[in-house]
Amino acid sequence: MRRAVAQFLRFLANERNASDLTIKAYREDLFGLIEWIEAARDQTPPPNALSPQELRAYQAALQEAGYARSTISRKLASLRSFYRFAMRQGITSENPAKPLRNPRRQRKLPHVLTNDEIGKLLLAPSHNSEAGLRDRAILETMYSSGLRVSELVALRDGDLDFEQNLVRVRGKGRKERMSPLGSYAIKAIKKYSRYRNRDVKTESLGEQAPVFVNRFGKSLTTRSVGRMLEKYIKETGLDSRTSPHTLRHSFATHLLDRGADIRSVQELLGHQSLATTQIYTHVSAANLRQVYEQAHPRAGNT
Repeated sequence: MRRAVAQFLRFLANERNASDLTIKAYREDLFGLIEWIEAARDQTPPPNALSPQELRAYQAALQEAGYARSTISRKLASLRSFYRFAMRQGITSENPAKPLRNPRRQRKLPHVLTNDEIGKLLLAPSHNSEAGLRDRAILETMYSSGLRVSELVALRDGDLDFEQNLVRVRGKGRKERMSPLGSYAIKAIKKYSRYRNRDVKTESLGEQAPVFVNRFGKSLTTRSVGRMLEKYIKETGLDSRTSPHTLRHSFATHLLDRGADIRSVQELLGHQSLATTQIYTHVSAANLRQVYEQAHPRAGNT
């Protein structure tokens, strides 16, 4: 087994041109398995003597030892790669690592702002400058329509329909959707538009001109929106985890908190799969539980 692993590591270095860090990770993963087997069997068996059941026991031992899911998944990937190599080299005729399944990822609940925090953030930009009016319009639009930051910077004047209170959004995979535009966002965009300073080339684009521009009159980038938000997070003292996507998370969660149908929220977010949207039901339930524990007189521990 040790000779086969050493041969595999040489293959990675010489044939695959793998980096030193990659080879180090494979070495640690595979020799970790060997050490576990030696402790269990009091010997080192050849690669073709290991069974899927024995490797499952190894996986279970990793879980009991408290390894992170991502670490276990990486170790299993190393095993699969090693055994694919071993089969090609005729070292073994089967791949006992093939049936192994990675542990399920624990989905982290997205960070969401409360209503009060959203209000605090939306009031942070100045009302007396073009940049402040623009930033207020950006924040209002993202929270009003649940836009991704990439969708926001792609908005053009022709995408705004103030008569129907709608905005045309170009989502992932170039899929378009129509999203509602709230009255506060409309008011903020109109106010900003009166003071917006564009360069000559941008202004000549007509309805294809970007809605939000930088101080040079050109379209904003996703990074510039992120830097803008970072500034207001520091000014307001909000959680440093807050990002442009937090406004999208908050949009979805607040809708569900107020009884919105999950399929409607799926459409508004432009999610292809309902499973992607369902994460917000967990966030909403967690928020309700927190409110209950804080407000109900008999909610606490006895």
